[in-house]
Amino acid sequence: MRRLTALFTALTLTLAGLSGCGGDDAASAGGDGGPLRVGYQRFGGLSLVKAKAAAPEVTWSLFESGPALTEALKAGAIDIGQTGEAPPIFAAAGKIPFSVVGTSAPVPKGEAVLVKKARGYRSFADLRGKTVALNKGSNVHWLLVKLLEKHGMKLTDLNVKYLKPAEGRPAFDNDQVDAWIIWDPYFALAEQPGVQVLADATGLANNREYILVSPEAVEQKTDRIKTFLDTYQKTTDWGIANPEERARILAPELKIDEAVTARALARSAQPLAPLTAEVGAELQAIADGFAELELIPQTVDMKARVDDRFSAELQ
Repeated sequence: MRRLTALFTALTLTLAGLSGCGGDDAASAGGDGGPLRVGYQRFGGLSLVKAKAAAPEVTWSLFESGPALTEALKAGAIDIGQTGEAPPIFAAAGKIPFSVVGTSAPVPKGEAVLVKKARGYRSFADLRGKTVALNKGSNVHWLLVKLLEKHGMKLTDLNVKYLKPAEGRPAFDNDQVDAWIIWDPYFALAEQPGVQVLADATGLANNREYILVSPEAVEQKTDRIKTFLDTYQKTTDWGIANPEERARILAPELKIDEAVTARALARSAQPLAPLTAEVGAELQAIADGFAELELIPQTVDMKARVDDRFSAELQ
């Protein structure tokens, strides 16, 4: 347990905000004259591209979560990045300019509600009146909304604490919260003896990966984006076809144990996919749901953010 806790601490420390693998040079290399600047999160499909050095022509910047990545898009520090399904909604509500240019197959088992077995919870409904931790504006925020809907509950039925992953794990370990809603690889790291998966997103949320691009990059770096997305897709497909080698390559990049890496990837690594009308409608439904609960000030037009000009690279 001490060893795994140390591994988790090392991971979360590296994720505390922007880690700037591209550094200040990456943040200042905007426009057509510089390389494609990629924002990524450890464990997402982009991590494998980076770990394999499959795209040597790009610069990389590391983020702890999707909301932090979308803030970098707003600041003009990156051209392209990957997030879960909720960050684009909150970013659009915050009037951050971006286009959604790609997605992935659903990953419902890659996020879950974790509780301690000793608490005796059998259903999410048992958490009524309890304290639940999650990262605000991340994919797990939408999972919370769908769980409340399924069990006929309201947001006010819970004491929700918005904690970043680096804060959520110690709060969960030390029983400062009753449940933690979290995604891989943090999910896999927290799967210790005495920890129970109360629910995952199966049947509730698709938990897709979304690729976001700044408007300037869409217009000024079109060819570079096409090349990068082609590399991204081929690398992802290679990883799915070679799971053992993928885990071996990614474990050092993630700074976690290879067995934990393999377990998380087995349920969370999915192929990329082109955008469709159904995907646009799915994003719109998420936006409408957040607006209805007043988690964003008003609904936003997510269909207008969908740009399918790069779909050929994701076939």
